[in-house]
Amino acid sequence: MISRRVLLMAGTTVLTAAAATRGFTSFASASAAQAFEIVKTDDEWRAILTDDQYRILRHEDTERPFTSALNHEKRKGIFQCAGCALPLYSSEAKYDSGTGWPSFWQSLPGAVATRTDTSLFMTRTECHCRRCGGHLGHIFDDGPPPTGKRHCINGLALAFVPAVKSS
Repeated sequence: MISRRVLLMAGTTVLTAAAATRGFTSFASASAAQAFEIVKTDDEWRAILTDDQYRILRHEDTERPFTSALNHEKRKGIFQCAGCALPLYSSEAKYDSGTGWPSFWQSLPGAVATRTDTSLFMTRTECHCRRCGGHLGHIFDDGPPPTGKRHCINGLALAFVPAVKSS
């Protein structure tokens, strides 16, 4: 007879393994069902992204909270996809959610696409760059007005372009 301790330990092992491999399987299957304007081979993505950006954008990983310099970015400008430079978010929609990741209450029109993410035994709304399919983060329903949404975005998935000052 299997003891409860053995059953719990086995379940924990399975959950840990699933979490560790989640990104390397879910992105490939989800992105295969979608066609993107920008398509590159794995080697091409690796050549233009850092290892951490590659892991996040191409394999749906998450950076550690409170590690992104973009958390503290207060200048006016545009946050674009680190993979393909598509403008994604305006600094006007950025706010401090206290979660440790750059957060926005809305994306720029037509910039972000979504899909249901059922990994880790929960259902969330994953958001990605609509042009290259790069994983950005997730969207939650606990944000501020006017949308009530929180786009919780990996800072490494973004590049900030400051607004040009008029003379």
